[in-house]
Amino acid sequence: MNVRSLPHKLLLPWLVAGTAWLCAAHAFAADPFPSKPVKILVGFSPGGSNDVVARLIAPKLAEGLGAQVLVDNRPGAGGNIAVSAMLTAPADGHTLLMCTTGTLSIQPHVLKSMPFDPEKDIVPVTQVTNAPYMLMVNSTLPVTSVKELVAYAKQKPGELNFASSGTATGGHLAGEMLKTRAGIDIVHVAYKGTGQAITDLLAGQVSMIFDQPVSSMQYARSGKLRALAVASSRRLAAFPDIPTVTEAGIPDFEPVTWAGICAARNTPPAVVERIQREVARVLATPEIAKRLAADGLEPVGSTPEQFRAFLAADKRKWGRVVKDADVKAE
Repeated sequence: MNVRSLPHKLLLPWLVAGTAWLCAAHAFAADPFPSKPVKILVGFSPGGSNDVVARLIAPKLAEGLGAQVLVDNRPGAGGNIAVSAMLTAPADGHTLLMCTTGTLSIQPHVLKSMPFDPEKDIVPVTQVTNAPYMLMVNSTLPVTSVKELVAYAKQKPGELNFASSGTATGGHLAGEMLKTRAGIDIVHVAYKGTGQAITDLLAGQVSMIFDQPVSSMQYARSGKLRALAVASSRRLAAFPDIPTVTEAGIPDFEPVTWAGICAARNTPPAVVERIQREVARVLATPEIAKRLAADGLEPVGSTPEQFRAFLAADKRKWGRVVKDADVKAE
């Protein structure tokens, strides 16, 4: 049929129908993101460092995306419950994960079988922070330095314990490193998140913790906890009076961890790139950068490609730590 030969009255419906189809196809192809609130899943209880960082960036991220950004805590299984929740949601970028060292770099070396494939099921979006651990003890513990802590622990083998936000997390591995390298017998107590671990540390239920300053330094400033050392190659600019563990005589003690934003497999690349740009923009704002630095955190904002390469190297690093500390799944 030659459309040009049709009378105008018959041609008009063809044109209207064609235009409607093109508009619908364009709308489908350019499905806007975000089209609803964006959720950041945190695999640990409220009050922990990852939770604090997520809630810090969420309001600014919402401004850039033009949509509400919610933080949803799904504690348990070393962060794997949150991973499962993300992987069962639509892979459209509206459900993101605050991914961590423990979940992606440590657990693959500890668990006999992972409930997901970290390399195939997880899409790295951007590394948010680098975060060295601080060794904190209950203020009633009669020690003021790492050397005194080690000496005290040797006098009381098996009586002191250390908390972590979960088995096979960075804090757990840091405690195991101290245990093996200092030759002391301390007992690991795993929690579902840093919040409850800190609560029990404040109450004297546990003796110590390796935690990021963002979630526990406030208690050290108030005198409720005592910061003994930072597990980093150098002292933190925000806390120049706190020595490193290495300065206390335990060399190469640097279990630095990180936090990042990850998405589920099959998330559209354009959506991943949009989220990365917005998170990097938030981290570069003076207000956020200053707040993170004050808490002993280094803002990053890397590209997905950079984050993927970082994850591969980090996984190898923690694999050596797991082997040296002989950590097993509980």
